[in-house]
Order: sequence, then C-alpha cells, then structure tokens
Amino acid sequence: MRAESPRPSFLRSLALGATALLVMACPLSLDGFANSSWFWQRQMDWLDYATETPLSPGSVGNVIAHLEREARDVRYSVAPGSIPDDAFDGVFSKMWRLKDTSDFDALRFVDLLYAFRGHPAASEDLWQAIEQAMFDFKYWYTHPTPERCNDMSAPPCPGDRVVDEMWYWSENHILIFKTCEYLMGQLYPDRVFTVTGMTGAEHQAAARPFIEEWLMERARFGFTEWHSNVYYNLDFRPLLSLVEWVEDEDLSRRASMVLDLVLLDIALHLHRGTFGATHGRSYIKDKASATTEDTFDAAKMLFEDTDEPYGSRGSATAASLARAKRYRLPEAIRQIARWDEPMVDRERMNLPLDEEPPLDPATAPEPVAPYGEFPYADFKDRVFPPGEPLPDDDEEYIPFYWSMAAQAVWQILPSSLIVGTREDLFDSQFSAFKDLYDVVWNDDDVQQSIINAQGLATGIWQFINESVLKEVNTYTYRTRHYMMSTAQDYRKGLRGSQTHISQATLSEQAMVFTTHPGITDLPLGPGDPIPPDWNWQREDEPGPGYWTGYGAQPRAAQHENVSVEIYAPLKPSIAGFEYRAETHAYFPVAHFDEVVRSGRWTFGRKDDAYVALYSWRDVSWRGGQPEVFQNGGLDFDLVAEGGPDNVWITECGSVDEWPGGFAAFMAAFDDGLVTITPAAHGFDVDYASPSQGLVEFGWEGDLVVAGDAKPLAGYQRFDNPFVQVDFDTPHYEVSDGKHFLVLDFAEDMADDQREASAPESQSIIANVYAAIVAALLGGGP
Repeated sequence: MRAESPRPSFLRSLALGATALLVMACPLSLDGFANSSWFWQRQMDWLDYATETPLSPGSVGNVIAHLEREARDVRYSVAPGSIPDDAFDGVFSKMWRLKDTSDFDALRFVDLLYAFRGHPAASEDLWQAIEQAMFDFKYWYTHPTPERCNDMSAPPCPGDRVVDEMWYWSENHILIFKTCEYLMGQLYPDRVFTVTGMTGAEHQAAARPFIEEWLMERARFGFTEWHSNVYYNLDFRPLLSLVEWVEDEDLSRRASMVLDLVLLDIALHLHRGTFGATHGRSYIKDKASATTEDTFDAAKMLFEDTDEPYGSRGSATAASLARAKRYRLPEAIRQIARWDEPMVDRERMNLPLDEEPPLDPATAPEPVAPYGEFPYADFKDRVFPPGEPLPDDDEEYIPFYWSMAAQAVWQILPSSLIVGTREDLFDSQFSAFKDLYDVVWNDDDVQQSIINAQGLATGIWQFINESVLKEVNTYTYRTRHYMMSTAQDYRKGLRGSQTHISQATLSEQAMVFTTHPGITDLPLGPGDPIPPDWNWQREDEPGPGYWTGYGAQPRAAQHENVSVEIYAPLKPSIAGFEYRAETHAYFPVAHFDEVVRSGRWTFGRKDDAYVALYSWRDVSWRGGQPEVFQNGGLDFDLVAEGGPDNVWITECGSVDEWPGGFAAFMAAFDDGLVTITPAAHGFDVDYASPSQGLVEFGWEGDLVVAGDAKPLAGYQRFDNPFVQVDFDTPHYEVSDGKHFLVLDFAEDMADDQREASAPESQSIIANVYAAIVAALLGGGP
C-alpha cells in the first residue's frame, strides 16, 4: 500500500529537477568516489521502479524499497499496518526448521531490523517475531541442533523432528552466517540466544575472527566462486551490511574494500549490462540473459551499461544498495565498466589442490598444503577417540577448504569424516555421501575407517569431487562490440556441477556458449507437450544438468577474440554420474539479427558484433525441448551428436575489424581452416584464424598463436590496463588514468586504507557543483 500527497512540494521538485540536470551535465567526483548526488539519483531510479506497484508484504527486499522511498521522498508514504502479522510466517517456519538458504532470509531480517525497526508499517508483535526468529536461529554448524518439531509445536513431537539442512560452508554462506551472527550480537548484546545460551556480545565476539579471516582470504586469493553472476550477488549483501551497520570503523572499512574488489571484478567483465564472464558457479537461469542474472539490478544501478529495464522489484541486493548511506562506489571502478577500448583482463583466483590421490594415501608422504595446513593431514600418526572433542586448532582451516567443495578430496577427507561424524552431517548436509560413509565407517576404529575411505576415494575421485572449485586462471577480452571470457585449462575432462567455462557475449541476450550435458535423458521425450509451468531453474539445478554445469569439462583456452574447447571425458558415464554422448551450444536465433550456417560453421550478428562457431562433429538444431529465455519458438540448441568428445572453436569480430561488414566476416571462414587430429586422449587442433593466424592447441601442451606460446596459468591476481597486482599481495592500486583507488589490506586492521582521488581540476569544479546541489536540496541528498 502507498499514498502520495496530491501536490508535491514545488521547491523539492525544482531541486530534484535541477539536480538531475546538474548530474547529467557534470557528474563529477569530488574525492575519487562516485559523485554523491549521482549515486543518490541512481538509488532513486531503482526505488522508483521497485515502488511502481503496491507493496509486496512477503518480500523483504520490496518492503525495504518502499520504506526507503518513504524516508527519501516527502511525497510518498507507506500506510501503518501495510505488512500483515502473517507476512513472514513461511520464512519463520523455514528458519525454525533450519532449511537450506535460511541464512539468506536471516540477512534480510538483519537489514530490516537495522534500517526500519519499529516502523508502523509492521505491528510491534511482528517486529518482536522477527527478533525472536533471529534469537532462535542456529549460526554455525558446531552450535547444537535444538530439539524442535517441524510443525513448530513443543516436544515431544507428534511428527518429524527438525534436522539441520543448512549449508554453512560455501564462500557466500560462511560470510552470511557470520555477518548475521555479528550484527545481531552487536544490536542485542545482552540478549541470550536460545540455541547456544550465549549472549549477543558473546556471539559478536565469536563471529568476528571468521569475518576478518574471510575478508583477508578474498584480499589475498580472490574468490572461490570466481566471477559468479549468482554468488557475487550473495557476497555483495553481507559485505554491504557490514559496511552500513558495523560500529567498528576498521571492520566496516575492510568490508568496503572487499566490496570494491567484487565490483571491480564485475566492472571488468561487464558488456551491455551482462556479467558475461566464465563463472565458478552459475545456472542456466543466469547464463542466457543479462536481465535474469542475480547481479543485474545492482550492476545496472551502478554502471548504467544497458537500456534494459530493471528485473526485480524485490531484489534484496538492490534494495540494500538503494538505501546505502556509508558506501560509495569508487569512480575509477565506474569508469572501468564503461571503458570501450579493446582490453585484456587476466586473473588468478583461489588456491591449487591436487585432486588425484596417490595409489595408497595411507603410506604416501605428508601432503603440502598451499595455505596453512590441511586439517588432520597427519591422521596416520594420531588417535581420534570416538565422541571426544578435538582441539580447536585442528578445525582452523576446515571452512576454507570446505568452501572449495573439497570435502571428499583426499587431503581433506579425514577432517570431513571426523567432523562430519561428530556433527551428524552424514544424516543431513552430507547425506549425498551417506551410502559411501556407511561402507567405510566403523565407530570403534576411526583410524581404519579413514584408511578405508581413502582407499575407496582413490578409485572414484573423478566422480565424487564434481563440485570442487580450485585455482583458476581466467582470461577476458572485451571491446565495445563484444566480450569473450574463458577459464584457461581448468579441470579438463572432469565433471563440473555449476562451472561455466567459456562464453562469447554480444548483447544482453545474444550470447554463445557450449556445454556437455551431465544427464542421460532429455527433459522431454519426442512429442511430449511442454508443461506451461516449466522452470529450468527447478529442473536443471543443482547440476550438472542439461544446461547447467558439465558431464565433463573441456580443456579450453582463449587468446583475445578466439577460443578453443576440447571435450574428452576422462571417465565413462556410470550410474549416478551420467552424461550424454553429445555436446551442444546455446546459440539463440531469436536474439541475433542474423544467423547463418555454412559447413561446420554457424555465424551470428547482433548489431555490429559478429560471432563464428565451429564444431568438429556435425551439428543440428534440437527442437521440442523447453525454451531457455524468450526464444519465441526459434532455434537455440545446436547439438553435436555422435559422442561426448568434440572440438568447438569460437571467434568474434565486429565492424571495427571487418569494414566489409558481416558478409566479409563470414566469407573469411571455411572448413579448411581447421585440422583436427585425434590424439591418445582428446585432439590436436590447428586453426588458421582469419584474425590471429595459426592457433595450435591440444589436450596437452601450450596454446600457440602465430608461433608464440601463450601462458594458461601462473597469472597475476589482476593483470589488465587498470590494475596489476601479484597473487597473494593484498595491496591494490586501481586507475582508469584519471581517477585512482588504493586498497591496502594491512595485517593490522588499524592500518587499512581505502583511498580514492580525482584530478585536482576536477575536484575544484566538483566542489562548486556540490555546493549548488547542497543549496538546492537544503544540505544535499
């Protein structure tokens, strides 16, 4: 519900109009951060969109949007009682039952409590119910699982008891759980939290070391879920909550610095509103259109790189950003997103992990950890009494390695077994491994159980580690017309549950990528009607599925506008780990201006950008399956049947490189440019690229372009025209040539620096501009 006064204030309207004109005419930065009035206008832009329709009481993001617009706009109000007392009953039940992603809901409640606690849109009873849900929440896997009934009745339970199904350990979940715990402890220091019996102050103190470590790990090593257009969105929210609500200035500033790194990464990989990079984790709902990416609304608000409308009126991330008071985007990062000159970005993220176990892990030398220590790596020489607690320092590194989805990797497996047994995880979060666990585990002989598990894992490691995320070297080439991005030589031939290895992006919906389906049966049989309520997100996740993830990942490499992907699974399809004997490409005809097939090549044009896609195996369009994104009955699924092994080559171009236009681009390609030679495993590829010369690549060896070997690994943390910094060097100096940003993550948090600057002449003009805006708005936005 909402109400607007019949006559808006003339002076405010004049001020708003003048501000808009000034921002358009002179969007200058006063101090190296994005101009505050410009940022205020961008926040209002999304708030206006989010509040075009009546308040949606069940959406916390939409509730925050309406309440924030009321706080900023004197013409707008939210009526008392707009949020009924039962609006969040479903969320309360989910959190009470400890269902997965409950931490996402908890963070929404934290933001609501901090920003608007007591607002009459909700009754006092409802505000207290939100608080109680947070006091009753479980904030970490080592906290006791409370004795509860699923129907929220008092024990003894007439039905099922609550089983903790929350996933605590992925990169985003760790920060979200600990941010919620810290901020609730800060807000309610004297309250006793029911799960642990600890006070809020004790919870705050317990959460802080986890947050500090998480922030420093991102500063040193980047992100496990690299370039994720799903999970950067979920990193963004707790970081912004820390910036906005934490009273400790050092911790707040450090969170803002890591948030800068998230946005720098998005800015480097943004093309026409699309975060079109290779992704450590993504889903088909996010890969086929900019507007369905979870990061879209925040990126559009900050970078204005697309004319596509906002996508969600309830985005919790956009709502948090739209009400932010303490965070401002550095101007250098904003300008990087808008950079139109051709540029290459190389990045290295995460830590290496040797997945392949030795023939006998029980007698193998002690493995060397790339960071800290492997927990329980010395299991062969230790005794683990069943049921007895382990020393705290034994678990110091578990969250980091489990955030890499490395629970079943041989160096980590002992810790997973011991801690998983202690916390009953194999009956809940680790239930996917329960059958294997039951085969190897004996409570009376922990040592032998670990040896049994290591022996079993030696034979099936390629399958049980499908979700592992380890060191990656990414390469992105962006021009004003197109962008290509690839994870270089990443886990070739192995399953990947949610990885997205390579993509060519021409516009918000015109994009091309290949996958190897990690399923056996197609979603629909021949002639089956497509259900009207079909949802790819529901059917294809968590992956590997038909479009999400890979039955086997390719060996891929890219140089500038050319990429080569060689598919050759290391293991055959087996029960429980199936894949199809084909590869396929997403090539949406509906979203290109022209699509032409000639020989083994498929060409596409969108505006002045071009793409050419080659397949070694014959291809054909597959119909009769559910569309991916507004394909309007046109072809989009280009399938290479005949086997799971194949070679795909992608080359992009534009009118800038081809003055003769799309016809000249297509005329430069024919099947004779490519020579494919089967090798002992995979293929050797020689490709006479019309733009790059001879490109040589295979299952082994270097990528060679015009006689020069191109490195596929050992990249710097960032290497691009705006920032160069060595890996594991948490000091960043970013510049677009005019604006500068320094991020210095010192060991002593008191020495943190987040400093931005602009040219002196620009600052002088910006001072005058800011004074005018302040006068018009009575102190500024």
